[in-house]
Amino acid sequence: MANASLPLLHEGDPRLKLTLENRIRNIFVTQLEETRQSENVNHIPVLTEAPSRVLETGVNTLQRTLVLKKQVELDQVDRQLALKREEFKILIQTLTQRNAELDLRHQETKDKAKKFEKFVEDNEVKRRRAIKKYQTARQQNTLKNKDIEDIAQQLRKLKVRQQQLKDRVAKYKIYEDYLMKMLDYLPESYLDYGTDSLIMPLIRRYETLSVTNKALEQRGGQLVEELEQGHRRLDLLKQKHNNDKLMANKELSELQSRRDMLKEQNKQWEMNLLMDQGHQRDQVEEMASLLIAIKNLGEQCYLNTYGPLEDMDLLRMLDMVREYILETSDTERKATRLMEYGAAMTSGTDLAAAFSKGEAPSIKNSNSKTQLKSPSKFSQKSVIST
Repeated sequence: MANASLPLLHEGDPRLKLTLENRIRNIFVTQLEETRQSENVNHIPVLTEAPSRVLETGVNTLQRTLVLKKQVELDQVDRQLALKREEFKILIQTLTQRNAELDLRHQETKDKAKKFEKFVEDNEVKRRRAIKKYQTARQQNTLKNKDIEDIAQQLRKLKVRQQQLKDRVAKYKIYEDYLMKMLDYLPESYLDYGTDSLIMPLIRRYETLSVTNKALEQRGGQLVEELEQGHRRLDLLKQKHNNDKLMANKELSELQSRRDMLKEQNKQWEMNLLMDQGHQRDQVEEMASLLIAIKNLGEQCYLNTYGPLEDMDLLRMLDMVREYILETSDTERKATRLMEYGAAMTSGTDLAAAFSKGEAPSIKNSNSKTQLKSPSKFSQKSVIST
C-alpha cells in the first residue's frame, strides 16, 4: 500500500536535477570611477551630496523636519543680510564722508585754480604793460639816439664851420692889419657920406659885387640842380638803353636761331631738289633711251602702209611695230606648219619605200633627222625675229 501511494519518477523529471542560483554580491565602492570586471556584482555608489540634499530627496524624511531646516537656513540668511546691511551702511557713511571730503577738496582746487588764473591774468597784464613800456622806452631811446646823432652831426658841422671861419679869419687877418694900419693914414673926415666921400664908391661897388655874387650863387644852384636832373635823366636813358639792348640782343638771338633753322631747311630743300633733279634726269634719260629704242624698232619694223617714218608720232609707230610683230609671228606659224607638213610627207614616203623593200627604219635615224630639223627651225625663227 505504501508503495502504491508514492508517485513514479522518470529520468527526465526536472525535480531530479540540482539547480544553483548565481547570487549577486553587494560591494561598496570606496573610490570614485572605480570599475571592476565582474558581472554578478551590485555596485553601491559613494554618496557625494550634502546631508540637506539627502534629507530633501530622502523618502523617509518628514515634511516638518524639512520646514524646520528651511527656517534655520532662513534665520542664517537673515542674520547674514543684517550683517551685510550694517556693512553697507558703514560703507555708505564712509563714502558720504569721502564724497564730502572730495567736494571740499574739489572746491579748494577750484578756488586755487581761480586764484592761479587770476594770478596768470595779472601777470599777463603786467607783462603786456611791461612790454608796452619797454617798447615805448625803446622807441624813445631810438628817437633820443637819433636826436643825439643829429645833434652830434650838427655839432661836427658847426665845428667844421668854426674851423673854416677860424681859417678864414686867420686868412683875412692880414687885411685887417692892413686896414688898421691904413686908418692911421686916412684923414679925419673919411667917415663923411657926402657925394665927395671916398667911401661911397667902395660901398656901392661892394653892394654891386654882393648882388652879383648872390645872383651867381643862385645861378650856380640852378645849374647844380639842372646837372643833377641831367644825371638822373642820363641814368634813366642808360637803363632804358640797357633794356633796349637786352631786348635787341634777345630778338637778334631769336632771329639768328630762326636764320639757322631757315638755312637748315634751305639745305634740306636743296638736297631734295638735287635728288629730284637727279631722278628727273634719270627719267629723262630713260625716256630718251625709250624713244630711241622705239625709233629703232620703227626703222626695223617699217611698213609702207603707215606713210613716211619722219611724219609718224610715237603711238602710230608703236601700232606699226605691233602690226609688224603680229604679221611676222603669223608668217612664222604658217612657215612652221608648212615645214612640219613637208617633213611628215617625206617621212611617210620613206616609210612606204622601206616597207616595200622589207627594211624597218631605225628609230635613231628618225631621231637624228628630227634633231637635225629642229635646229633649223630655231635658226629660222631667230632669223625671222632679227
